[in-house]
Amino acid sequence: MEQQAGTHRLPRVLIFPCPLQAHVNSMLKLAELLCQAGLHVTFLNTHSIQNRLLLHSDVESRFSTYPGFLFKTISDGLPDDHPRSGDRFAEVILSMKTIGKSLLKQMLVSDELGSDCSPSVTCIIADGLFGGFTADAAIELHIPIIYFRTISACCFWIYLSIAKVIEADELPIRGKEDMDRLIKNVPGMESFLRCRDLPSFCRVSDFNDKIFQFVAQDTHHCRRAQALIFNTFEDLEGPILSHIRTVCPKVYSIGPTHSHLNYKLSNKAATSSESSNSLSKVDRSCITWLDNQPSKSVIYVSFGSVAVITKDQLMEFWHGLVNSKKRFLLVVRLDLVSGKDGDDPQIPAELLDGTKERGFTVGWAPQEEVLAHPSVGGFLTHSGWNSTLESIVAGVPMICWPCLADQQVNSRYVNEVWKLGMDMKDVCDRKVVENAVNAVMGDRKEEFQRQAEVMSILATKSVSEGGSSYNNLQELIKDIRLTRFGS
Repeated sequence: MEQQAGTHRLPRVLIFPCPLQAHVNSMLKLAELLCQAGLHVTFLNTHSIQNRLLLHSDVESRFSTYPGFLFKTISDGLPDDHPRSGDRFAEVILSMKTIGKSLLKQMLVSDELGSDCSPSVTCIIADGLFGGFTADAAIELHIPIIYFRTISACCFWIYLSIAKVIEADELPIRGKEDMDRLIKNVPGMESFLRCRDLPSFCRVSDFNDKIFQFVAQDTHHCRRAQALIFNTFEDLEGPILSHIRTVCPKVYSIGPTHSHLNYKLSNKAATSSESSNSLSKVDRSCITWLDNQPSKSVIYVSFGSVAVITKDQLMEFWHGLVNSKKRFLLVVRLDLVSGKDGDDPQIPAELLDGTKERGFTVGWAPQEEVLAHPSVGGFLTHSGWNSTLESIVAGVPMICWPCLADQQVNSRYVNEVWKLGMDMKDVCDRKVVENAVNAVMGDRKEEFQRQAEVMSILATKSVSEGGSSYNNLQELIKDIRLTRFGS
């Protein structure tokens, strides 16, 4: 699959994301950044994700303007009626781990992922969650492979340190009374990382748990790649990136990717705030509502695209928001509430009245645009990495209520390290919600706002010409063109 001497075929990059909203979104941003540089890109989605993407976003028309760009699809091995969400999403990952290598290898060998002027894939950028089977295929076919880690660098460093933590007998966690015990064997985090701040998969009591084993093995595969890409920037996670480089020397920190892309497109008349990579129908009526609210008066509330909560938990949040007497914009996905009550949460009349007075509810919001809106002054978030970065760029303080995966780590950093907001993990109580909202939107507003504005400036500087992320992207593009990823 290597380019032959004397030919003038263009390099082609295959980008292969995990089939989740956050992963697809950030890797589509990377794809567009590479297209902006004139590289030919093939974006490989599962069939179900591609169908949703085409239904709810403008990607088809947007990417049609880039010569050499292709969308391709691959099976995830599951029946069409599989829910592919909530607790059952792990089945998608495990299925693709089983069938992915043979399908991907066949597509690479047949050149069906290319075009006439760039028929063969010369570099693979694979989602880090697909580390094992994508590396197997790439190595067998002599194609350079890079992993895009869509989680924070601080969470990935914990992944890399888990073996050391287990060896030191700091895992497993031994009950609720153990949750605030400090973890001493993750270098750089010894003074503040507690058991409750570890990634959610660390909460299992059995190390043979399928997800625990998958993450451990997947992380180990990073050493097989030529390089790693992180959606972060040096002023935010520089010390942790330095630790990672002791294990994986070639690391490109190019984020925040959404801000980076906006900077690249800033002089193009074709840019539109309505462009999105959404897998769900966006309700833009919330923007009209925000237009009529005072400056920094609204707290935006969203639990992301994957988290599932109970009806009781939703009620606690709703009570807390209404009781805070602050304006709020609340996202309630159709599949947010678990169980039979999901379609009919039966909101009490007094809460509906409080919502009509000060709140607005939508099924899915244009999040980047919402966070950048002058009326928004806070973000009650699940602490997904894309959401965290979007809030940082917008200069919006956060209240963190993490649910799964890397979110526990992100929320600790937001609160304890970056001082950008409050960490409310493992608590779902209306009074706690009310107090947190009043702190971020009132009592401590200036404190959090000041720090958020400082970090926002640093984020913007990193993707501007001459900034660390800007320079790292240029180096990545150069290395892809030369298929050179040595340390």
